[in-house]
Amino acid sequence: MSEFGLYFRLGFEHISDLSGYDHILFVIALAAVYSLREWKHMLVLVTAFTIGHSITLALATLGWMNMDADLIETLIPITILITALINIVERFSKDTLGAEKRDWRMKYVLALAFGLIHGLGFSSYLRAILGTEQNLVTPLFSFNVGLELGQLVILVITLSVSAGIVFLINVVLKRLKRKTDNTQRNWATLLSVWIAVLALTMILPMIGS
Repeated sequence: MSEFGLYFRLGFEHISDLSGYDHILFVIALAAVYSLREWKHMLVLVTAFTIGHSITLALATLGWMNMDADLIETLIPITILITALINIVERFSKDTLGAEKRDWRMKYVLALAFGLIHGLGFSSYLRAILGTEQNLVTPLFSFNVGLELGQLVILVITLSVSAGIVFLINVVLKRLKRKTDNTQRNWATLLSVWIAVLALTMILPMIGS
C-alpha cells in the first residue's frame, strides 16, 4: 500500500471507529435537525467544521501548536453537548425547521470553533502513529482526506436513516389519522436529547477524575 493510501485509510478508520465514537457523535449532532432536502445547508456547516479541524490538525501535527491532551479530551464531548442543546433549544424557539429562520452566523462560527478543538484531538492520534516520520506533508494530507470521506459517510448515513425513520413514523401516524406536520422536528429533538445524554456520560467521569 502506498503512503497516501495508508494514511488515508487510517484517517477514515479513525473517524469511523465505533469504539471512539465522540467524533461520530458530533457529526450526528450537526446533522440531527436537518432533512435530506436540506443537504446544502448541512454541507455549509460541515465545511466550517472541516476548515476548523484541518487548521489545528496541520498546526499541531507540524509542532506549531500544542495543548494538553486531557483538556482536549474533555472539551470534545462538551462541543457535542452544546451542539445537541442548541438543537433542543431551537425545537422550542422556532416554528419550523426552515433554514431561513436559523441564525446561520452563530451556527457557522460554532462549527468552525468546535472544528478547531476536534482537530487537536485528531492530531494527537496522527502524531502517535507518525513516530519519527520526517516527511509530514503526505501523511497529513492523506490522513485529512480520509477524515473528510469518513465524515461524509457518517453524514449521509445519518440523514438517510433519519429520513427513513421519519417516513415510517409518518406512515404509522397517517394510519392512525394523526397529524404528521411535526414528525421531523420531534425526531430531531429526540435524537438531540439522546446525543446530549451520551455526551454527559462522557463528560461527568472526566470532571470527577
